[in-house]
Amino acid sequence: MGGLFRALLRTLVRSVALLAFAACAAVVIKLTLTPSPGSVGIAHTNLHPGATIRLYLDRPSVREALLQVGGNIVVGVPFGLLLPVVSRRFRGPVRVTLLTALSISVLEGLQHYFVAGRSFDVDDIILAAAGGLVGYVLLGRRLSRRIHPVGRPGRTAMRTV
Repeated sequence: MGGLFRALLRTLVRSVALLAFAACAAVVIKLTLTPSPGSVGIAHTNLHPGATIRLYLDRPSVREALLQVGGNIVVGVPFGLLLPVVSRRFRGPVRVTLLTALSISVLEGLQHYFVAGRSFDVDDIILAAAGGLVGYVLLGRRLSRRIHPVGRPGRTAMRTV
């Protein structure tokens, strides 16, 4: 009975994590794919890693820098927290970072080609990927190990008589 309860609890936690991830994804999609009419004509593509980050950090407005840099990091955190809980296949710092970068790259491409006043920025991808890694290291790895215990394949427990 205890094993069945644990299996049901794990399924419930994984389902809640999936729903939470979907909700976070919806918010990110809304934020990134909403047109910015005031930026039409001034938004520009950035393919040089670090260029936009330096631009924000060189400005006198600390608040604006925190919003832009911190906001892009925060966008990636749910990837690191929730994806490893949803599936064991998404566990690991490299996988989380790459999956976050790939997902944000798709959004960056969509906003560049289809959303007025938005453009592709490689720094957004880098910052979001860093956020995914931060989320994984801070809590995602621990949560994932609780939901998906790591067995040791090929090893059997030794019994003492």
